[in-house]
Amino acid sequence: MPRGYVLSPEAQQDVADIRTHYLDEGGARVARYVLAELTRGFRFLAETPGAGHIRADLTGEPMRFWPVFSFLIVYDRPCGRSALPACCMGAAT
Repeated sequence: MPRGYVLSPEAQQDVADIRTHYLDEGGARVARYVLAELTRGFRFLAETPGAGHIRADLTGEPMRFWPVFSFLIVYDRPCGRSALPACCMGAAT
């Protein structure tokens, strides 16, 4: 059975901001492509919750990181079958 994912309110706003940026800078086709790749990353992480890496230098929390273009998906690894990762976005450095 496929797992889902939940975006935090901050992540929802980040995705909306990313969409707006790429619509303004690259047009609808580029914006769709970037959002499709982000969604693909969200779905992959929901299906493979151990993917990504821990960055102890960035957070003391047990968060995992997954890159998509110049962004990082930051998420909580779910602890049970019904748990859903929460994702948020930030620019990768």
